[in-house]
Amino acid sequence: MAIAGLNIIDYVLIAIGAFLFVLFVYAAIISLFEKEKKASSNFFITGLLLPTPFLIVAVTDFGFSKVISIVLLTIVIITILIFIIPVRLRTKYMNSIPEARIDERDTMFSRNELKNNEKRAKEYYTNNPDKKPVDEKIMENPGLMSIKSSNYDPVLFSSAHASFFTIASLKSKVDGHQNSEKKEFDPEQITQYIKKWTKKLGALSVGVTELHDYHCYTYRGRGDYYNDKIEAKHKYAVAFTVEMNYDMVKSGPMGQIVMESAQQYLSSGVVAVQLAEFIRQLGYPARAHIDGNYEVVCPLVAKDAGLGEIGRMGLLMTPEYGPRVRIAVVTTDLPLIPDKPAFDPSVIEFCTFCKKCAVNCPSQSISYNDQEQTGGVARWQIDQESCFDFWTKCGTDCGRCMSVCPYSHPNNFLHNVVRSGIRNSSIFSRLALLLDDVIYGKKPKVAKPAGWMNLTEKKSS
Repeated sequence: MAIAGLNIIDYVLIAIGAFLFVLFVYAAIISLFEKEKKASSNFFITGLLLPTPFLIVAVTDFGFSKVISIVLLTIVIITILIFIIPVRLRTKYMNSIPEARIDERDTMFSRNELKNNEKRAKEYYTNNPDKKPVDEKIMENPGLMSIKSSNYDPVLFSSAHASFFTIASLKSKVDGHQNSEKKEFDPEQITQYIKKWTKKLGALSVGVTELHDYHCYTYRGRGDYYNDKIEAKHKYAVAFTVEMNYDMVKSGPMGQIVMESAQQYLSSGVVAVQLAEFIRQLGYPARAHIDGNYEVVCPLVAKDAGLGEIGRMGLLMTPEYGPRVRIAVVTTDLPLIPDKPAFDPSVIEFCTFCKKCAVNCPSQSISYNDQEQTGGVARWQIDQESCFDFWTKCGTDCGRCMSVCPYSHPNNFLHNVVRSGIRNSSIFSRLALLLDDVIYGKKPKVAKPAGWMNLTEKKSS
């Protein structure tokens, strides 16, 4: 074996090896900033090992070096083609409209409140006797943010309580009197203004849709409005998302997740109340739909407003942040220009074979099966009873499914390149999932809280 004179193929192989080294070292550095130590280590090791065959074949001469050179170049070309050539292996996914509406009284948040109202409980369980045994079992658990829950933390739970307390003060502000003098605007211009202003207020993405009956609950199920019948009384809906902090979400199901959930419910609620009041000042009716005071099913509205697709875990999957968002909605009669509904078959396809959320779900509430017809639409249906049962035991809203979702990685160049490949190619999607499992783990570890969150309560002597 001897050092060979370099030719054009050798230089190409060296360039590829150098590129791979730089790429994976870059990924390792980015992962360090993301506090993903395992991923950083894996990227760095890969960056050292993967370029080696290219460099060895380029600078040495042995019996099969030319053959191996061709094989390596072929692999690189195939990889590039997989990334850039649009390939969808499954095309049967169809964008469908729900035929049935959701009754908020059937949601676990509503049913959980029945323990405090004997009259409502009697009425509900008379009409739904099958739900009583499981609800009674759940009500024996400590409850969300309970001192007796397994993940109780006095500081983090109190922080979450403070956010929910503040949200409660906004509930009376979701609607109000409109200005008697109606202002007229070009629908395109006012739509763009609302989108840009809402983002300035803190939203990540904003979309508009016409409001349909299936966006609305049939009946209210919480608080003073229990049993109120709901109709789609406005013509348009503005939906927007706010980001949930990546580090906080990674901690699910520990105390940081409910702290972050509450904070972003509050953040989205404040923006929604501001936006609704702004529209009323222009002389048009507007109502904000925020945590604990919804008349609409926010993910359905957000999907039709073009903000994302509904994934396996039943949450909105946004293009840049996956399910790591909270949603709020403002409905109004102000003339606006609707966006096209989101329909991304790449998300549905990825969720079909990924199943990482189902694998990591502590309560096994997420289906492993393909989509099924529910209420006239193909979707995944989570087991809300077993999910809520776990919540009321651990004391938080878990978030484990969000934390492990490959779409939840931060919105930066590294992960956006992968997202682009997933949207483009079914084959690349499978390679991306394999890489995610190898680099981050099939069952990623729950992140530890930041040091400033680790407070020790002093015990009185």
